[in-house]
Amino acid sequence: MIADVAVTLAYREPISSIYGSIKQGEAASQLSEIEAEYPSAADRRAIARIRGREQRIAVLARRFARHTSIGDAFGRIKASGMDGLNIVVVQGTDEASLEKGPGHYPETPFPGEGGTVGIAGHRTTYLAPFRHIDSMKPNDRIILEMPYARFFYRVEKTAIVDPSDVGIVRSVGYERLVLSACNPLYSAEQRYIVFAKLVRETLAHGA
Repeated sequence: MIADVAVTLAYREPISSIYGSIKQGEAASQLSEIEAEYPSAADRRAIARIRGREQRIAVLARRFARHTSIGDAFGRIKASGMDGLNIVVVQGTDEASLEKGPGHYPETPFPGEGGTVGIAGHRTTYLAPFRHIDSMKPNDRIILEMPYARFFYRVEKTAIVDPSDVGIVRSVGYERLVLSACNPLYSAEQRYIVFAKLVRETLAHGA
């Protein structure tokens, strides 16, 4: 028990991390299958006459959203400033979804739809993907790799807010990414927030 507490304090809770690793592996396998099939022939036909890259991505994002259910693999997030984070994100922020990895807030848009994308993650349990969220600094890069496009964000600012502050995911007139995690460590009293602005997007291969 003493050893378990020591490991938790030093990094993350070990028992749930083993389970989280298994569930993350399942999500990664599902994402690989989705990426191998996407975009489909129907998706390519849907954007065939659309010339603008942003418009093509928006159509693909809406089509992908319609087929993504709670608990499904969503995409992959990479953030070197967060201790080299590289992990699969799932759809949903319910308990079961967050056991697999960071979760996309279902009430927020998908990347490419032009709004504020919200993603939450644990800091001490189930792989603790956002353990080092407080290490992010302005101008740090965050990448979201979706089956239909890749999105590059730059951190604008960080903040500590009340858990009831739903204004963090409001629309701000441009595409933004918001990362959220409990704060301080081992407490759900507050939320640590990272705000990042979209600076570039590229279509996935084959789209």
